[in-house]
Amino acid sequence: MAAYYNENTIIYFNGEFVKAAEAKTDLYSQSLHYGYAVFEGIRSYPVNGGTKMFKGKEHYDRLRRSAEVTRIPFTYTTEQLIELTYETLRRNNLTDAYVRPIVLCSPNMSLSKGRESYLAIECWEWTNGYMSNQMKIITSSYRRPNADAFHVDAKVSGHYVNSILACQEAKDKGYDEALVLDCNGFVAESSGANIFYEENGVLYTAPKGHILPGITRATVLEICGELNIPVIEKFFTPDEMRGADAGFFCGTAAEVVALSSLDDVPFKKTGKIH
Repeated sequence: MAAYYNENTIIYFNGEFVKAAEAKTDLYSQSLHYGYAVFEGIRSYPVNGGTKMFKGKEHYDRLRRSAEVTRIPFTYTTEQLIELTYETLRRNNLTDAYVRPIVLCSPNMSLSKGRESYLAIECWEWTNGYMSNQMKIITSSYRRPNADAFHVDAKVSGHYVNSILACQEAKDKGYDEALVLDCNGFVAESSGANIFYEENGVLYTAPKGHILPGITRATVLEICGELNIPVIEKFFTPDEMRGADAGFFCGTAAEVVALSSLDDVPFKKTGKIH
């Protein structure tokens, strides 16, 4: 049985709480055959003796928008989704956890919009093993999907085949992660996180348009504004980033992790981010 669940794990699925080991999905669904599903990744933390999701409203607003732009019918409100998530965490006695809500489509082999959807909310215990500090990264040979071909700002399951290819290519070459460019050759993001680099006290990050604009990315921008740290959103190439003062990835699963090098060129300042 997968490490994500055991015989006692409870998930919310299609209107009820059920055991994960007994939940079933349809082998004829568009989600399985075409990657036609939308999802989120949310972290929860122990706060003041209780459990608190990080930016739960923002994550579920994005899930609902992802369903809308991909024409998947979805009627849950953000408030309902938040309530169901806390109940799923409670039933599994989890506080420091990763939450994965996913909206699946009904059986349909045609290339038409979703006819009906099913919501699943899963969660499991989490410590940040997704990414570690001092990451060696390499520019990927894979590009992000063209923004004219997909809603790249939506979190769609099928998009992540691109992420798997880029990440595995990097690991096969002995690196920790990939730096993925957009279709025009500018830096976009990693396989699953946004990216910033620092030069002379200024932070730079890719603008919206060819990236998934992360909720942690938005939080970094907010914090920089409060601390009067200059941030410039612009298109830039790997050449501009290589050998900069510092760099980091950020995302809900990644949190914030320092980079040690890009294409074997070290960043000038290296150190763990806490």
